[in-house]
Amino acid sequence: MSADRRIPEDGLPPPTDRVGARHWLRERLFSSPLNTLLTVLAAWLLLMALPPLADWLLIKAHWTGTPEACRADPAGACWAFIADKHRFILFGTYPYEQQWRPMLATVIMIATVAASGMRRFWNVRLVFIWIAGLAASGVLMWGGVLGLPHVEDTLWGGLPITLMLSVFGIGAAFPLGVVLALGRRSRMPAIRTLCVVYIELIRGVPLISLLFMASVMLPLFFPEGFDIDKLLRAQIAIILFTAAYIAEIVRGGLQAIPKGQYEGAESLGLSYWQMMRKIILPQALRLVVPPIVSTFIGLFKDTSLVIIIGTFDLMLTVKTAMADIAWRGFSAEGYVFVGLIYFAFCFAMSKYGRALEKRLGTGYSR
Repeated sequence: MSADRRIPEDGLPPPTDRVGARHWLRERLFSSPLNTLLTVLAAWLLLMALPPLADWLLIKAHWTGTPEACRADPAGACWAFIADKHRFILFGTYPYEQQWRPMLATVIMIATVAASGMRRFWNVRLVFIWIAGLAASGVLMWGGVLGLPHVEDTLWGGLPITLMLSVFGIGAAFPLGVVLALGRRSRMPAIRTLCVVYIELIRGVPLISLLFMASVMLPLFFPEGFDIDKLLRAQIAIILFTAAYIAEIVRGGLQAIPKGQYEGAESLGLSYWQMMRKIILPQALRLVVPPIVSTFIGLFKDTSLVIIIGTFDLMLTVKTAMADIAWRGFSAEGYVFVGLIYFAFCFAMSKYGRALEKRLGTGYSR
């Protein structure tokens, strides 16, 4: 055997044989008889499913036209329904001629969240970015200033509502969850007991019950003449629910920090809040990036539950659009359209969470 093909002492192939497509296929798809069988089965299922799916979605689809034309040739998807109803699905009953405002507010909210993910903004500037972004979104949605007509929030709907509930929910639930996690580990019995009761009580009931209580039961306890907007009540319920789950995630991260880190911080003479802010919390949050991102993704999808209190989120607008007699029967296209929107946002959060996890060095490399 030549020297350049000599097998190393570790028994593994030369490094040049461990890279490339051939090695990846062998290691990932054909590493054992079972994996080979599963790979062949998955390939067969894809070959059976993809051609008819592509025909329905793209090749034989109706991109424009009337409902009658779609019904005359039902072999393809009727994307003409989305073309006709997309503005209502995305913006609900917001005045048609003013729908540029919720579209711009949506862009601003997305840009604010994107800026939060950039490390160069992880300082005091981020606070001002959030204040400016939320203020601009509120002015655009409500109006009444700068020559913009006032629009009641009862007319809001679609994607802006879904984004507002999730963005405000994430922004408010995260710090509240951190405080609750610290309170649950507090040495003061009263604070610890209050945090434990709150966390266990909220986590013991489904979100839909909190939304129902906030929408139907809570107003019964208000004094006569006093009321809180229904959308705000739903937002508070979402924040309280999410904060309880984040608190348990952060508490797990705090418990994973070695005791020596606490003792070292105390030996430096740091106060409790200095110790938490500079040493303990950065390490704890770094450890729990994956479950926190999963909670945020779940929150974004759970905003669809506000449909039970009559809030026109993305799911309710598409259901209302499908109720149009002229377009009845094309619910699959509507749900596919909305599903793609949810997938795009959830996939972006998942990818960012994975990138953040790698950047912070979380986990173990194999």
